[in-house]
Amino acid sequence: MSNIWMIETRTLARHIGALALVAVLTTTGAALANDPTNSWIRFAGQKTDSTASPDYDRSFIKEWEANPPKGFPTLSAGNIEPMKIAIKRYAEIAERGGWQPLPEVVLSPGTANSAVGILKARLLSSGDLKEPSSQPDYYDFYTEKAVKRFQASNGLTPTGITDKRTIAALNVPAAARLRQLRANLARLQEFGRGLPKKYVVVNIPSAQIEAVEGDRVVSRHSGVVGKIDRPTPILRSAVHEMNFNPVWTLPPTVIEKDLIPKGQDMQRKNQDVLAKFGIDAYDGNGRKLDSTKVDWKSGATRNLVFKQQPGKENPLGFLKINFHNNYSVYMHDTPSDTIFGRNFRAASSGCVRVLGIEHLANWLLADNGGWTAEKIEGLKKSGERQNVTLKRPVPLYFVYVTAWATEDGIVNFRRDLYQKDGVGAVAGAY
Repeated sequence: MSNIWMIETRTLARHIGALALVAVLTTTGAALANDPTNSWIRFAGQKTDSTASPDYDRSFIKEWEANPPKGFPTLSAGNIEPMKIAIKRYAEIAERGGWQPLPEVVLSPGTANSAVGILKARLLSSGDLKEPSSQPDYYDFYTEKAVKRFQASNGLTPTGITDKRTIAALNVPAAARLRQLRANLARLQEFGRGLPKKYVVVNIPSAQIEAVEGDRVVSRHSGVVGKIDRPTPILRSAVHEMNFNPVWTLPPTVIEKDLIPKGQDMQRKNQDVLAKFGIDAYDGNGRKLDSTKVDWKSGATRNLVFKQQPGKENPLGFLKINFHNNYSVYMHDTPSDTIFGRNFRAASSGCVRVLGIEHLANWLLADNGGWTAEKIEGLKKSGERQNVTLKRPVPLYFVYVTAWATEDGIVNFRRDLYQKDGVGAVAGAY
């Protein structure tokens, strides 16, 4: 049975007091995507978690969002038939006129409000609430469980409170959800039954990474994917190499959109951006340049190569995972894990940051022999540089799946981050 349906209500209930103020978290996804603190290059002095609130403990929220339950593999061939069943169900809902939109009213257990009746009707339609209530306007225990089910299957922290994001997700029209299901069925069918025994999948809309072996999720990791204006590409490749404590070669997008504007700004103040952030510049012949001689207003700057040595400010953290592609993207660690406690994690310049990357690395290196969790942890602590070629490359898929159903009957939805589903902005606005 899916982990979504196995939420321990008693455990969650202990956190309800701390979550009573969750409604203050109303920052939209689009705002976070354009937040300058999300830049891939972390300029000193910037806060890396702009959504954290000092007013109450967010530990439960961060734990849920940073450690997604394993569940079923997103790309499993076993999901095709459940998808077809879900499409049939949502087609019937859409034919009946869908559901009534909820007003923007924060609802929590114990609330008595006419909006609760609308909420219950909505949850009944999608199957999250199993049967009608004798008190339609009262937010009871069964409604709380239903809201948590809905939140979990929509990638939202299961608080049981209808905050702004939950309401926005509930209000996506049934016709839009139906269209998403149909679009994603086609995406899943592209893989058919041709998936290898062992592979890695990055589902961009859910910002999650799955290590799959034998049609079973070995581990699932919270990730950070590309901003709306710097999207992570859809691709197929294979992991072939790992760089422990790597030198970071700044990619063209970061040079163009982050480094050059910052360099120009600091140069006007007679400051040296390269010296400040420990970045070296090289010309086309590989010769290291005097950082004070770089003219940030010159177009020739775009032809330089910029590198940052390993260290606490290096955005790659202690590990970079390589795979051949035409987009100059890779997976990597990060020196700061605060963003993994956010529900919306589209904040990179296209590459994918991975929480718990050392566990993924250990699994990927299984065929190399001699690699243990202790050895990887030792490299992390020592800072020793080491490049490792995998004896057997592991297939890798960057996919865009915003809707899928699993064997247990759960229908999952995620934000349409890059608006690829043909339903406009409505399915990506929460």
